[in-house]
Amino acid sequence: MLETNQGSVLSVENPGVGAPADAGPLIVGIGGTVRSGSSTERAVRAVLAASAAAGARTLLLGAEELQLPLYAPGEALRTPAARRLVEAVSLADGLVIGTPAYHGGVSGLVKNALDYLEDLREDARPYLHGRAVGCVVTARGAQAASTLAGLRSVVHALRGWPTPLGVAINTESVTLASDESVGDSTGSGTGSGTGDPHLTAQLATVGRQVVEFARMRTPVG
Repeated sequence: MLETNQGSVLSVENPGVGAPADAGPLIVGIGGTVRSGSSTERAVRAVLAASAAAGARTLLLGAEELQLPLYAPGEALRTPAARRLVEAVSLADGLVIGTPAYHGGVSGLVKNALDYLEDLREDARPYLHGRAVGCVVTARGAQAASTLAGLRSVVHALRGWPTPLGVAINTESVTLASDESVGDSTGSGTGSGTGDPHLTAQLATVGRQVVEFARMRTPVG
């Protein structure tokens, strides 16, 4: 069972349970580090807050939810956390993925989580097929930009559609607030917590783009 920012409870068997008939698209955020409240996680929260403001249901899978066993392709048994991740992505109408740049690439924590999407290979929408994905990268220095390109390539490999705008955040020049005003465990919140109007606008744009694309792809009726 998955609880979104609008209080709806979702399941693979009945994704409408607990959600009103006119419920907005479900946008799932994946990202962070092993440290709860990291800059990356706060950036993902900011994007999800913009998605929520645009009428979406949101769900954040952050630091605790991403501490999964190393993905093993031939392993039939999955931990509850791994099943929750795969279930959330299978139900998602759009995603936001955030990663710190570690040595010029996507972090092992986030990459391992994305590797679990191989379990969706036989799904009606395999991997990230047909979903828009907002990409956000944080780093101390210029490597955020090159890692953003790498993350977008990973999304392409998973059959997702990266949003036109991706955000690379140099944490040497901007600070994301550490308070909880950014959002709660559902990813909703009232502010971006960046303290930088330009970055705030960029993160909000990504959040809106994911929702706009999700609405275009959602079947009518």
